[in-house]
Amino acid sequence: MTASLVLAAHGTRDPAGERTLAALAGAVRAARPGRRVELAHLEISSPSLADVLPRVPGPVVVVPLLLAGGYHAHIDLPAVVARRRPDAVVAGWLGPHPLLTAALARGLARAGLRPTDAVVLGAAGSSDPAALADVRAAARRLAVRLARPVTAAFAASGTPTVEEALDRLRATPAPRVARVAVASYLLAPGFFHDRLAAAGADLVSGPLGADPDVAALIWRRYDEARAAAGHGRGPRTVSAPHGPQAAGQPSVSRSLRRR
Repeated sequence: MTASLVLAAHGTRDPAGERTLAALAGAVRAARPGRRVELAHLEISSPSLADVLPRVPGPVVVVPLLLAGGYHAHIDLPAVVARRRPDAVVAGWLGPHPLLTAALARGLARAGLRPTDAVVLGAAGSSDPAALADVRAAARRLAVRLARPVTAAFAASGTPTVEEALDRLRATPAPRVARVAVASYLLAPGFFHDRLAAAGADLVSGPLGADPDVAALIWRRYDEARAAAGHGRGPRTVSAPHGPQAAGQPSVSRSLRRR
């Protein structure tokens, strides 16, 4: 039997963020017509993951709409699944991945990136070192794609902050660097994207949103989770195919609650 896909987003108080996540869910549905796809949230927004999981019939795969590991990936989401739908399979979080790199590069191009611009990858941040490592790995991938250095920086917890990264780049004697651009490593508008926009960069790309490569990556995580479950790796797993899991480090910044 084909498993239903439940998208587990964090949630946001920003109506534009909710619309963007809904559009992403729509893009995921359009990529595989006829598959059941439900959008749910860990907190703040409705419907909640706790409410959605019990009412979805048949086998279920939960794909976290999270770009890096951290508290929500390792603690919040597995706890809800264990309590409300222990038979569900939980896929790995999304990043880093070449499909995200492609989406980031397109977003910067739309924002007006020039060959001489310095680039910062702006993420929400975490106090989980493994989550920060995920973001830095994404920055390295983007650097290869753009053929220039890319600095990973953070809007909340983690160093350097976006403001610190901008200051360092502008203080460096580099006459060919005319501007500094921030690539928004976020899925939707909200608190953290507002902080990126206010940091003082010359340009900031939009959140990843309903990019078709993000939708394709969600289905890839779904397929990976189904394959892992089919090979007897347990009825429920939280995995990060791109790197080691940081289980036991439930320390992501609680400013995530303010989204």
